[in-house]
Amino acid sequence: MKRNGEPKGRTERRDAAENRQRILDAAIKLFEQHGVEQVSMNHIAMEAQIGSGTLYRRYKNKGDLCLDLIKDNLAVLIEDIEVYLKEHQPAPPRERLKGILTLFMIFREKKLQLLAGVKEGALARSHFQFNLQEIITQLFDEMKTDEQTEPNTVFRADMLLLALRSDSYVFQRDVRGYSSESFLEQIYLTFFPEK
Repeated sequence: MKRNGEPKGRTERRDAAENRQRILDAAIKLFEQHGVEQVSMNHIAMEAQIGSGTLYRRYKNKGDLCLDLIKDNLAVLIEDIEVYLKEHQPAPPRERLKGILTLFMIFREKKLQLLAGVKEGALARSHFQFNLQEIITQLFDEMKTDEQTEPNTVFRADMLLLALRSDSYVFQRDVRGYSSESFLEQIYLTFFPEK
């Protein structure tokens, strides 16, 4: 216990913190030069001038490393979404959902390479995904009508998040030729069309 009665938090050793920063710096440098897909964990270890065992003790795979690189950005995105929702509280839920999806797509475009490197399962279990799913479910709840045929809002939010996954978006953009704006328009029409 700390002196003030709070539980003692686990602090990172100085050498471990330095290694972590060297790993992150090396990864960013290599990802920017060669792309996430082309960089191996061994390349990162060599660039960071650490042993591969040190790298793998901290990160099981490249996806975990990408998630660590992007987690602060994800927290900022959630804050931006919350601010947007407060500022647009009087707007209809459909418009607020369109707004947060637009924020998400702008973020996705800026961080596409790192997001593609994150294993979707890791992102799905993240605090970010949980928060986004709750926000989307709440907006779908607000859009509900008395029709019996509407899907469960949690299921609907889950399916929307699956459609927004990196692999889905990249396929629609690169294979189907949709711009991010066209992709979003198709998402709107599919998940919450105007009635």
